[in-house]
Amino acid sequence: MAELREIGQTGIRVPRIGFGSTGLGSIPEIYGYEVDENRAIGTIKAILSQPNTFLDTSRCYAMGRSEERIGKVIRELGGWPGGRVLSTKIDRNLETGAFDASQARKSFEESLRALGVDSVDILHIHDVEYASDLSEVKGSGGAIEELFRIKDEGLAKAVGIAAGRVDLMTPILEAWDFDVVLTHNRHTLVNNNAAPLIEFAKSRGCSILNAAPFSGGVLARGSAIHRFYVYRPADDEILAPIRAVEEICGHYDVPVGAAALQYSLKDEDITSTICGVTWPQHVQQAMEWAEWSIPEGVWEELAELDKTSSDPEA
Repeated sequence: MAELREIGQTGIRVPRIGFGSTGLGSIPEIYGYEVDENRAIGTIKAILSQPNTFLDTSRCYAMGRSEERIGKVIRELGGWPGGRVLSTKIDRNLETGAFDASQARKSFEESLRALGVDSVDILHIHDVEYASDLSEVKGSGGAIEELFRIKDEGLAKAVGIAAGRVDLMTPILEAWDFDVVLTHNRHTLVNNNAAPLIEFAKSRGCSILNAAPFSGGVLARGSAIHRFYVYRPADDEILAPIRAVEEICGHYDVPVGAAALQYSLKDEDITSTICGVTWPQHVQQAMEWAEWSIPEGVWEELAELDKTSSDPEA
């Protein structure tokens, strides 16, 4: 997986696999398990030990704990290691939903302090669907305007939008000249909700990051032990499409996680696939899954399954 791809025309080059850090702050209510600090720090070190690696985080992940734990490792290493790409996101006020320029700047400055860095490679505006007033995000004096100002100041080399709802992201992408767009949980073995967004971003010359190819972990851990789908507890009806995938992969003795990851990696429209990891060994496992030999019959049978185009968080 040594191939690197450029984000827009920014000069930032990322590997085909990146690593997400939502769970590294420990959010048992959406993952079903806790992640203590030692385990999280060991995982972050495993990520950063990879050459040319790509780490993605956010100000709001686990109320800031994700960035704080990453920051501890960065300080221990004496600074952000060269040859790696760091991405974070500016977020709304989690109590009020306010998301104007002032809040965007405040969120970014909190990220820099937590991470212990002076700038980042990629900076996204995050989860605009949860803002109390979307016009505050998009309008004059809003968060998006501030995002581009941060880039102009040289504090971020590339700027993007990272969110869930495709219907909100697309018009914003049309109105602003973003370098990159990040979609999550919507381009997987069981869901293609992001297909129109991916096609539109491609037409705009915008790079595309596909996060959460494991649908919040179930396509990596298995539905028998991880009864969560896209960060919510899941019943048998919700898990039925997952189990159909598991049955096909089981017939060929192929790890479901390998198929889920390679489904994204095989798509030439995807610049990088961001995998959430919460154990040090998950980093190497992702690399092994990326190279796993998957018979063509697996892809043929998976292609016959019905994918939903509905929003998985609706």
